[in-house]
Amino acid sequence: MKIPMFSPRPANGFHAGFTLICAAFFCMGVAVTVNSARADTHEEPPGIAGAPYPNMPGIPPTGVRIGKHLGVPESAKGPAIDPAKGYRLQELGEGLYMITDNCYQSMFMVYETGVVVIDAPTSYAQHIPKAIAEVTNKPITHIVYSHAAIDHIGGSKSLGGQPIIIAQDETERLLVRANDPNRPIPTITFRDKYTLKVGSQILELSYHGNAHEPGNIFIFAPAQRTLMVVDVIFPGWMPWRAFALAQDIPGYFAQVEEIKQMKWDTLVSGHVERTGTHADVEVQLEFMNDLRDAAREALKTTKPGEGLDISDKENPWAYYGNYIDRVAIQCVNKVTPKWSTKLAGYDVFIWDQCYAIVESLRLDEQ
Repeated sequence: MKIPMFSPRPANGFHAGFTLICAAFFCMGVAVTVNSARADTHEEPPGIAGAPYPNMPGIPPTGVRIGKHLGVPESAKGPAIDPAKGYRLQELGEGLYMITDNCYQSMFMVYETGVVVIDAPTSYAQHIPKAIAEVTNKPITHIVYSHAAIDHIGGSKSLGGQPIIIAQDETERLLVRANDPNRPIPTITFRDKYTLKVGSQILELSYHGNAHEPGNIFIFAPAQRTLMVVDVIFPGWMPWRAFALAQDIPGYFAQVEEIKQMKWDTLVSGHVERTGTHADVEVQLEFMNDLRDAAREALKTTKPGEGLDISDKENPWAYYGNYIDRVAIQCVNKVTPKWSTKLAGYDVFIWDQCYAIVESLRLDEQ
């Protein structure tokens, strides 16, 4: 944790020296900032909402209900789901198929004597055998886990049988900790790369480091020129909140750039209504770079302590929260004119994205 402007960044995060930092802060009385400009004392009871910050965006912040959300652009939509089936099957070529409920996505690959399932989302795992039966009566022999998240692989046990389960080492570690019977422990694990050859079919699995979460892998079908990477790219949509809850935001940016540079024709992203294209990746990367640039500028130009109630001068959490709120406001205001109509769900998560990138930049760059 970092308290802005009070001390050099601690080498090891929140540590014993924090007490000295706060003590110095209290002694300073934050005279440079709190005594400047608009600080004052209010009579309202403490802990309730005060007057809005200056220049508040029209999009309500996280925690404030939006009456009617921005519409979903046509470019973000995919083919409709048949309500009677509850899923949609899309052929990706040469025995590879995507299954989706237009919220989650997974794949399966048919080979001479069996089927390889790639992820089994809980939302439609019960439909996976029916989807496979539309194509073949061969048994499921393998399951590939994209990563450990329950929403993407929590239906694996329900598929039955004794399939070989393949995952990256970190996914195994997380699943051992989770001890969830619905997410069986992998039977084969790898560190960096693993090539699955079944009959005439090939899947190339590779680990590119932590971004969304440890163990999240790239899954490439070379014959079909299809790449599956889950919870990183969101074709046509704003990424899920805080860059899809990325545990390593610089790593997340690096993986989006890496996906852009790779050679593939179709992207299966694990979410949203349709498959992705290189143009989708380029749009998301442009948005992310604009967001990062806006946050960097806001961090440089926002003055800590402005407008803070003078009675809060000895509360570093209030000082910090006030500063970061105003940085996020500037970030939202900067990117909204360009992006609010281009990405589905923009108004849902733009505040989360700004807060997330601001904190990443403070801890990784400042």
